[in-house]
Amino acid sequence: MFPDILPFLTQQLTEPTSIELAQQLKTEPIRTALRPEPIITPYVNQGQGGTPILLLHGFDSSLFEFRRLLPLLSAYYEIWAVDLLGFGLTERDPNLNLNPQTIRTHLHSCWQTLIQQPVVLVGASMGGAVALDFVLAYPEAVRALVLIDSAGVSSGPVMGKFLFPPLDFLATEFLRNPQVRQKISENAYFDKRLASADAQICAALHLETPSWRRALINFAKSGGYGNFSLRLPEIQQKILILWGDQDRILGTKDAAKFQQKLPGAKLVWLKNCGHVPHLEQPQATAASILEFCRAENAPE
Repeated sequence: MFPDILPFLTQQLTEPTSIELAQQLKTEPIRTALRPEPIITPYVNQGQGGTPILLLHGFDSSLFEFRRLLPLLSAYYEIWAVDLLGFGLTERDPNLNLNPQTIRTHLHSCWQTLIQQPVVLVGASMGGAVALDFVLAYPEAVRALVLIDSAGVSSGPVMGKFLFPPLDFLATEFLRNPQVRQKISENAYFDKRLASADAQICAALHLETPSWRRALINFAKSGGYGNFSLRLPEIQQKILILWGDQDRILGTKDAAKFQQKLPGAKLVWLKNCGHVPHLEQPQATAASILEFCRAENAPE
């Protein structure tokens, strides 16, 4: 029923969109400049027509966070979602340094292998910082950009650089704790009822992957994604900014910072919505993205 790469926990999914996404999950051996062997990378591809839309998930997450948004977009456009290097169910190589540079290299190889044409790049939370880093490095690969409650305009935490044993083990064990993850999930929503049992399973599937702890510590010690403010004016693509007006993870001030640094960008507030509009208000989020794509003359 489900691909072999998914853990047994997948059998406990209950929401139709979660089950459908799990059933459609595929893997591709992505060849990169990072090592001689390809990197096994999960992805989902749905829909057809128009400029492809590529979805990038957030920190310690996976493409499953787009389970409610993806089917709404794929009714009109070709949609891709991939797990980033070191996250989701992507193969984790303990010999690879995990940092923004290696994530960017892997993502570009995914784009070259799977898509091979300019995309509308959609990044949520840390995925927004990944998207910014990618468009600055490979502008020819991106037709337009959508940032959803995005990181990348304020300096990130540097505590990861100080994660030495045994504190690194304790920190990741704390993050693995189901009660802790449930609390984080609830904080991400304005409507706490959406932090369901199914949502908790989706958020925990990747915890079963080998080297999850090591990869998370490796990325944290790299310093993660910093502040792109000085480079934002270099971006020539049209940009849509979507932001939950009740975001308790990043707050709401960064939305105005992005708009200030990107004067041509359109900012849309999602009312009574937290940090994850694509999960909490997928219909409104999809409507804004579709309107943006149509305005950019991306034919359906």
